[in-house]
Amino acid sequence: MTKYGLRARVYILTIIPTLVVGILLASYFTFNRNQQLDNFVIEQGVNVIEPLAIAAEIGLSRYNREKVKALISVTHRKMSPLIKSIAVYDKHNQLFVTSNYHRNIRLLQSDPKLPLPQSTQVEIYPDRIILRAPIWAEAEGSFAAFSDGKPELLGYISMQYNKDRALLLQFRDTTVALFIVLFGVLISVLFAFQLSKHVTQPITNMVKIVDRIRQGRLDARVEGSYTGELGLLKHGINSMAKSLAEYHEEMHQSIDQATSDLRETLEQIEIQNIELDIAKKEAQQGAKAKSEFLANMSHELRTPLNGVIGFARQLLKTPLNNNQADYLLTIEKSANNLLAIINDILDFSKLEAGKLKLERIEFNFRDTINDVVTLLAPSAQDKHLELNLLIDPDVPEGLRGDPLRLQQIFTNLLGNAIKFTHQGEITVSITLVKKQGQQVVLNASVQDSGIGISKEQQAQLFQAFKQADTSINREYGGTGLGLVITQKLVQQMGGDITLESEPEQGSSFSFDVHLELANMVLGAPLPLNALRKLSLLSYEPHHLSQKVINGLAQQWQLNLQSVSDQQQWQQALAEFNGTAVIGHSDWNSLEPLYQKITEAKQKQLEVIVLVNSSDPDVHQAIIDAGAKYCLSKPLNHRKFAQALVDDLQEDVRVISPISRASRVKLQLKVLAVDDNAANLKLISAMLNELVSQVDTCSNGLEAITKAEEQHYDLILMDIQMPILDGISATQKIRKQSRNQQTPIIAVTAHALAGEKEQLLAQGVDDYLAKPIDESSLEKLIHRWQPNAKQLTTNNKGLTAKPSTSLEFENSSLSWKLAMQRANNNQSLALDMFGMLQESFDEIEPAIQQLLNQQLDVDEFVLIIHRFRGGCAYSGCQRLEDLSATIEDSLRQAHQVTEIEPELLELSDEIDKVKQAAKQLYQQLAES
Repeated sequence: MTKYGLRARVYILTIIPTLVVGILLASYFTFNRNQQLDNFVIEQGVNVIEPLAIAAEIGLSRYNREKVKALISVTHRKMSPLIKSIAVYDKHNQLFVTSNYHRNIRLLQSDPKLPLPQSTQVEIYPDRIILRAPIWAEAEGSFAAFSDGKPELLGYISMQYNKDRALLLQFRDTTVALFIVLFGVLISVLFAFQLSKHVTQPITNMVKIVDRIRQGRLDARVEGSYTGELGLLKHGINSMAKSLAEYHEEMHQSIDQATSDLRETLEQIEIQNIELDIAKKEAQQGAKAKSEFLANMSHELRTPLNGVIGFARQLLKTPLNNNQADYLLTIEKSANNLLAIINDILDFSKLEAGKLKLERIEFNFRDTINDVVTLLAPSAQDKHLELNLLIDPDVPEGLRGDPLRLQQIFTNLLGNAIKFTHQGEITVSITLVKKQGQQVVLNASVQDSGIGISKEQQAQLFQAFKQADTSINREYGGTGLGLVITQKLVQQMGGDITLESEPEQGSSFSFDVHLELANMVLGAPLPLNALRKLSLLSYEPHHLSQKVINGLAQQWQLNLQSVSDQQQWQQALAEFNGTAVIGHSDWNSLEPLYQKITEAKQKQLEVIVLVNSSDPDVHQAIIDAGAKYCLSKPLNHRKFAQALVDDLQEDVRVISPISRASRVKLQLKVLAVDDNAANLKLISAMLNELVSQVDTCSNGLEAITKAEEQHYDLILMDIQMPILDGISATQKIRKQSRNQQTPIIAVTAHALAGEKEQLLAQGVDDYLAKPIDESSLEKLIHRWQPNAKQLTTNNKGLTAKPSTSLEFENSSLSWKLAMQRANNNQSLALDMFGMLQESFDEIEPAIQQLLNQQLDVDEFVLIIHRFRGGCAYSGCQRLEDLSATIEDSLRQAHQVTEIEPELLELSDEIDKVKQAAKQLYQQLAES
């Protein structure tokens, strides 16, 4: 049954239209009748008041109250009870006379704020009508004055007319209309009942029969005599029942046969299921063995094959006869085909079983974080940023976890902070959140005062290949994977990473990591007993740097006196006896620092200087000024402790490179332009030993600005740079600047045929290939400035004991070559190598994106070009050769498929360099 049956629908469709039509007609006639009655009453009232106003004119003009009252009283009595009251008001709107004074007499008065009525007015209320008519002085023989030829308004007459009779008639008419509507509805109900009885009863009987058929009683039939559509429905139901009975019989026979067949089929399926289950287990075991084998053999398969390809290509570069060259080309082609197949298999195995697993090894937490901060400190110092590491004294030093992945997290966050901060400070803070049993939860944050990140940019910051700056000429570069990797690593360590940032207000990345306590603290122990005996006077204007010193003093139980301004410094010097620690941030202006060293030395104090620079020349100049030790910020706790107890090894004292004999410098002003920080740092170091003044900038736009402001004797211009390339910058300098005639030397790692000729044709004067050799640079300067004035500088005052010699050679890293490229400056060589390691975070994801066709070839060429420049000065000859091969191949053929083996070989070589770096740093620590 439906919600509304046929009976209900008959009633609804019969009664509702009648009810609606009746209500509408009754409403119309009632409303019309009420309007007619109201109009009649108003018309009757107007016919009374207007003659009355004319008749009252003589009495009002003569101010005869008795006459007017008699007039209105007669009218009131004749029209009672229709008229409740009549009142006459003079021209001042004051009551003159009334026929019936009552408490609501003021209702008859016109609003005092409005002018007197000039014509008949009608005010209709639910139970009464107020009429007002003006009284004019226009009767013959009137004593009233005339104004401007018009009769004067003497006042007005007001009358309250009752609607009682009209309301009674309206009620009567409404009641009659309502009874008529109800009578019509009653008639409709009677008709609907009769119609329902003759239609719904047969249908109800048929529904019952259909329900019996549905229950399986197929012999049920509809009885009775029906005509029209009901008769057709009766015959249809009976025919359906008969057909169903026949089909039911046939179905029973078919079911019996199908049941017999199904039994046989089920027996066969059961046998097949058993066989399939056995085959499935065998296949799973085979797949598992295949995945484990491929996962274990990935490096062993790819490494020797990359070696075959690499050495085949190296052999092709040697003199060969035709047969030998043909054989080698065949070997290379076959190896490339095999490598493509192996890579496909390895990619499939990674999808099945390749997941990152964190190590659980014991390590020294403070040393691990110090390594990251020390590695990235030069980048911050070059931008004059104050970098601080604040580790809470409650944080345990001996922990168990994955130090390499932990360093990767801090490297990504700190590297981003340095990249996006142009001035101010960067602070790395680490605190203990919880320590329960062997479990330790640490909270770390990296705060900067950089450009900040908007809410829209934050929404896509932790998405792969997404960056805040997505424009074509991105200022900061990068692949957009660093933060995604960081987030995944933090999550695998049981924590989560959050970001708080506002544009131009800096950013703060905060995350938690879950680690375990180590059974023992690794690393050399600190001389705590000797430290407890010391008295320390610390002068540090920068409050965060002072906070670092205070934390170490508290942890080591030092007797520390801290000052932060000149007045406090002078007062403390007068009474202090011990070691003075002087912090200085601006390494471009050392005179204030020299003054404080002199003041401390006059008090016979030992001086340790903390300077925001890793430049060995700056350190040596500070030591020459009287400091006992010069340490770089951010403060390394081990070096600081050893310096305090005078137990520092010889190589900790920062000394200049191996002293040379008197060096001839040229009085020249040179501008060096390069977007690679490592290249720029090295070429600046080389130029500072050859010329009197060196200016640097990192892109072509900066070079144009400096060329417009100053004149230079020589400009060294990198070719491929962001924002504005070297060729465009050269052409603009030639057109309009102070250096239109200045020799401009192209410095590039390109070695393609015809490259030098193309550059010379585009406006440069000469060509200098990377990696830059000091002798080649010196020859080039003398060639273009043969008449430069010579300045002789004697370095005897800077002569110091040479740095500890370090012998480290393997196939991936040659420290001897790195020292040669760094002009035998070990500190500079270490900086160059550190910058190369930083670039791994950019090149490795870029390789995977290129292989997966997620990165544009032109963008990868820019990345590999920057990477190649860093390799040139770090002693990684094989890494440099692979980068050069990949870059040159992409520039010529622009096909990724042709260099896939080299890309995979480059990834393997980067892993080898990382392993060599660990051995190198371990050897440095032990030396």
